[in-house]
Amino acid sequence: MGSGHGSHLHVEGASPLHRVPAHAKLVGLVAFVLAVVSVPNEAHAALGALLLVAVAVLVSARVAPRHVLPRLAVETPFAVFALVLPFVAVGPRVDIGPLTVSQTGLTAALALLLKGTTGVVAAIAFAVTTRPRDLVRAMQHLKVPDPLVLIASFMVRYVDVVGDQLRRMRVARLSRGFSARSVRSWPVLAAGTGALFIRSYERGERVHLAMVSRGWAGRMPVTDPLAAAPGTWALALLPALVAVVASVGARMAA
Repeated sequence: MGSGHGSHLHVEGASPLHRVPAHAKLVGLVAFVLAVVSVPNEAHAALGALLLVAVAVLVSARVAPRHVLPRLAVETPFAVFALVLPFVAVGPRVDIGPLTVSQTGLTAALALLLKGTTGVVAAIAFAVTTRPRDLVRAMQHLKVPDPLVLIASFMVRYVDVVGDQLRRMRVARLSRGFSARSVRSWPVLAAGTGALFIRSYERGERVHLAMVSRGWAGRMPVTDPLAAAPGTWALALLPALVAVVASVGARMAA
């Protein structure tokens, strides 16, 4: 069943951000992201400043770049979409060197890139300083609905198991000389995806039966309540407060 348990996302450390309780960090993260999203798309200066705030928070975690840079790849689809947007959007056109792009699309693309990068950096700062089990406890403490807590708990527990299964299937294909170089390989990849889904579903059924046989009643066991001092809450919510001020200021200046 593996030993990962999603722990590869967390990096041990002794920074102030590591010491902030998970529930306070989770509230601060959600509030910060919502405030960043609320900033008008035209306020690129404010969005750039908030990106610097997120980077400063990540730097304060004192985590080596090798733990951070690979995780920024999750933003690649959004970055590609942002690069395409100025060329496909409608509206007034502007010239940038030899290129002619949509002014509306360019504004939206810059906003998407800045907001997306800020959210990803903030999420990475949360992930590298929070143990997966502490995240589940934080969700319980914040009265998140039980189904969502269960989904998060099992995702943390079995994402590495499913990932390991996927790697073994890939090795098996390579050992048989398979190479995905053309459209003709799609049926093989589709069959592998289907097999992975079926195996994961069957594993889930076996795990559920094992839990029921041990007295599972459909709810996570209640853990000890979490606590955070007022100063800790202030530290956790400070980036969100800065983002709210930036959002309000940008809307008033618009």
